[in-house]
Amino acid sequence: MRSGDVLARMVVPSLKLQDLIEEIRGAKTQAQEREVIQKECAQIRASFRDGDPLQRHRQLAKLLYVHMLGYPAHFGQMECLKLIASPRFTDKRVGYLGAMLLLDERHDAHLLITNSIKNDLSQGIQPVQGLALCTLSTMGSAEMCRDLATEVEKLLLQPSPYVRKKAVLTAVHMIRKDPELSSVFLPPCAKLLHERHHGILLGTTTLITELCERNPAALRHFRKVVPQLVQILRTLVTTGYSTEHSICGVSDPFLQVQILRLLRILGRNHEESSEAMNDLLAQVATNTDTSRNAGNAVLLETVLTIMDIHSAAGLRVLAVNILGRFLLNNDKNIRYVALTSLLRLVQSDHNAVQRHRSTVVECLQETDASLSRRALELSLALVNSSNVRAMMQELQAFLESCPPDLRADCASGILLAAERFAPSKRWHIDTILHVLTTAGTHVRDDAVANLTQLIGEAQELHAYSVRRLYSALAEDISQQPLAQVAAWCIGEYGDLLLEGNCEEIEPFRVEEEEVLALLEKLLQSHLSLPATRGYAITALMKLSTRLRGDNNRIRQVVSIYGSCVDIELQQRAVEYNVLFQKYDHMRAAILEKMPLVDRSDSQVVEERKENKAGAQLLEAAAPVPTEPQAAKLLDLLDLLDDTPGHAQHLPPLAPSPGEALVHLLDLPCVPPPPAPIPSLRVFERDGVQLDLSFVRPLETPGLLLVTATTTNSSKEDATHFICQAAVPKSFQMQLQAPSGDTIPAQGGLPVTQLFRILNPNKATLRLKLRLTYNHFGQPVQEIFEVDNLPVETWQ
Repeated sequence: MRSGDVLARMVVPSLKLQDLIEEIRGAKTQAQEREVIQKECAQIRASFRDGDPLQRHRQLAKLLYVHMLGYPAHFGQMECLKLIASPRFTDKRVGYLGAMLLLDERHDAHLLITNSIKNDLSQGIQPVQGLALCTLSTMGSAEMCRDLATEVEKLLLQPSPYVRKKAVLTAVHMIRKDPELSSVFLPPCAKLLHERHHGILLGTTTLITELCERNPAALRHFRKVVPQLVQILRTLVTTGYSTEHSICGVSDPFLQVQILRLLRILGRNHEESSEAMNDLLAQVATNTDTSRNAGNAVLLETVLTIMDIHSAAGLRVLAVNILGRFLLNNDKNIRYVALTSLLRLVQSDHNAVQRHRSTVVECLQETDASLSRRALELSLALVNSSNVRAMMQELQAFLESCPPDLRADCASGILLAAERFAPSKRWHIDTILHVLTTAGTHVRDDAVANLTQLIGEAQELHAYSVRRLYSALAEDISQQPLAQVAAWCIGEYGDLLLEGNCEEIEPFRVEEEEVLALLEKLLQSHLSLPATRGYAITALMKLSTRLRGDNNRIRQVVSIYGSCVDIELQQRAVEYNVLFQKYDHMRAAILEKMPLVDRSDSQVVEERKENKAGAQLLEAAAPVPTEPQAAKLLDLLDLLDDTPGHAQHLPPLAPSPGEALVHLLDLPCVPPPPAPIPSLRVFERDGVQLDLSFVRPLETPGLLLVTATTTNSSKEDATHFICQAAVPKSFQMQLQAPSGDTIPAQGGLPVTQLFRILNPNKATLRLKLRLTYNHFGQPVQEIFEVDNLPVETWQ
């Protein structure tokens, strides 16, 4: 009985496609579904081996359904080729469908259907030509496109609109695969623009757009047809093109959008073409219905076109007003698009965008994170010297309630805007204090140094600043940047804090014991970072010369930290103890108030300190063993961690007798300048360019100083710019902090960053760079290797 059941199962015929679909959908578990599919795939394989031509297309249709469910179906690739070569239309239809689903450029088998497609294109059967063109436009490789370009060009002028439409779309795919085929499709495009068929005209506009974007010669050629495109669009706007293609009362919005995109490309950086379309753009902007989404899409493309071409000033104001109306729309997508577009316009049309400042500020309260982020970026871009007070109030209010992922960007933006447009030093200090109090843990690393420099320069505000900081620290010691600035300020100006003669704030009495207790609390708090404790113990030490009382309490606190686990804090405490015990007579002079330091001078001093430290490191450096060639260049993720190699610098050389004689005679001793190393451009995208310049000091043959200079010639700033670099293991490198994280548009001040690379073995130098920034409202990340550095950089 069981053997009869097995024999009966073996002779059961294969399921039809409809029955297979029903059985798969009826499976209650994933295991049952796999069992059904495995059994049917076995029968499909058996049918393919039998070679029954009448069942081949049915079996392949079932296999394609199995493939759509995510199961492997690669064994049906050769059957697709057999069906395509068949003279029967039913076979060709399934064969071409299978080729589109199962074949791509990664499989060499796709090249085997080139001859079959060529023969089918040459036949006069329109359905077969349509199948071949659809397949070619879906999976055709560059090699296939070059072989079949002539056949597709002939079909562009066929009398059948059905074939011409598919041939145009196939030509678009060919241009994207191989831009060198532009010369083949240039002549037919001018004739196709006279078509009345919607599909052909839409496809032709798309084809011309692709040609212009990839070929400068084509761009110059098609600028001649701008009047014709203007006339087509004017007809669409005024009289309509085809009622069957109208959507919500907007005449053929898809064709309007595509023509506007093409006009934007043709009018960019071309005065004559821009003038030809200015009147039309004004007509489209004023006559398009905005109550429907289709009309909003056309208006957005109109605005983008006005922004990119040489349009009149009144037209640009009209475009900004349209975006302002978009900000009042209930649709979040439309509001996001409006914010992104206004962010692009704020550099070139700042005054026009300023009119919508209140609406932009209201968008900060959006619950959608992407909308509030865009509104924050635009609000920061709208800050200038005339509205800085009002805008800072709004941004500070937003900082108190914004989501945690936006707090760092908001705090950094407020600090940068305050530094740039501060109306007074007191206002500047108050603004920074408010940011440190509200979101101190989210500010940039240089916020502490900038505020201490600002307070030090404002001598008339020392008493005001120290009292404000003392009050803020007494209320909250968890904000570490605030605690560091407050500790520094109390240490420097503690005597002013105790005098209590500040007229600018409400008077309050502060005792010496309260100040010392607050600093001790800061030292003992588990929330304090090691750097904060360093500030606090230094402040205590400085107060020993500023307070009138006994210093025994300060001595006891300092001596306790002489055995601290933190090495930096322990070293400070030990040195301060020695100062109390052996050099007490010098303590007052050593702990005087910090002198004012000019910003430019401080950078020079910092460079000298780094050079001196690097020289000491180089003296103690041992030779680095040579790594195998395969392991020289590490993966970027390994190299760009938080512990980059230390910079190495050459120690100063002892002067030779000749040089000593020159110094005795007070004559200048200038070594001969080294041969200049040519600069190298390593990156360029959308106007953002990165150039590397090189210097090798004569005293340090193994040291290379690389200056990365990033410029931006586009119309929009590149923000949140970060440049990271990696070198092989046999090198040692230190990345200096960049000069900024925003690259100003239109050739503004460049962002520079210094790389110090030590190459003791004089090995071939290679760099791997990672650039991340935001440009035109989109995040950009580029990782690339620079292996064509000049020979002078390492030999």
